[in-house]
Amino acid sequence: MLGNLTKMNAALDRPVQYTLQLSGRSIEMNPLIGKPVRLKHTGRIICVRCNRSTKKSFNQGYCYPCFIKSAECDRCIVKPEICHFAAGTCREPEWGQTFCFQPHIVYLANSSGIKVGITRQSQVPTRWIDQGAVQALPIFKVASRHISGLIEAVIGQHVSDKTSWQQMLKNQVETVDLEKKRDELTACCEAELAAISQRFGVGDVEFLSGEKPVELHFPVDNYPVKISALNFDKTPEISGVLHGIKGQYLILDSGVVNIRKFTGYEIEFSQ
Repeated sequence: MLGNLTKMNAALDRPVQYTLQLSGRSIEMNPLIGKPVRLKHTGRIICVRCNRSTKKSFNQGYCYPCFIKSAECDRCIVKPEICHFAAGTCREPEWGQTFCFQPHIVYLANSSGIKVGITRQSQVPTRWIDQGAVQALPIFKVASRHISGLIEAVIGQHVSDKTSWQQMLKNQVETVDLEKKRDELTACCEAELAAISQRFGVGDVEFLSGEKPVELHFPVDNYPVKISALNFDKTPEISGVLHGIKGQYLILDSGVVNIRKFTGYEIEFSQ
């Protein structure tokens, strides 16, 4: 099958069910675990925003002009506490209204150790799956991305906001009592969290005290001891026995490949 990659679709199940996406066509990946697969890059890359051909991809699928000009590639997407819309400097205010002003979830997750993160409510539990988290717990529901970023920044002073993808893929993860950690973090950040809540008004910040942790199980029959990252730019043809899938990574006996990183790449997939 030939087509342009987008990130794999994933459905929460035990284990997570994955489908590889090539120009809108789906390949069920779970049944292929334990079998050889081959992905060959044709050399063609299509920008996910403007659909034009590009020699190089930026920020997981954008051509350089779109990467430079579009609000969805701006720095405040990964650091929403510095929201450009709030500062009056958003490049695309209409897009910002649609994307940023919708309910967001602040959560704790355990993928390579405990971390705090944010996502649109509509992306739960997809965001946790994409990060390879084995546990996740929603702790706040808020009215906008900006508010979620402010809360993440406060809690991030006491716990990481990043994932070690190498440890995640090696499955070097110990179980954590997320409810206990939530209570500890909200207690030590009580004054700062109260100030954020007062700043934005009643109903814009909701503490999710009744939520229970979600456990995630991934379809992997053999975790790698040593990580070797594969790259279509350096190795156009990637093949090997598929040992599993975690996050957005295919785990092969020849190495691991981050499918999301190569969004827009034209790939020929075969067994």
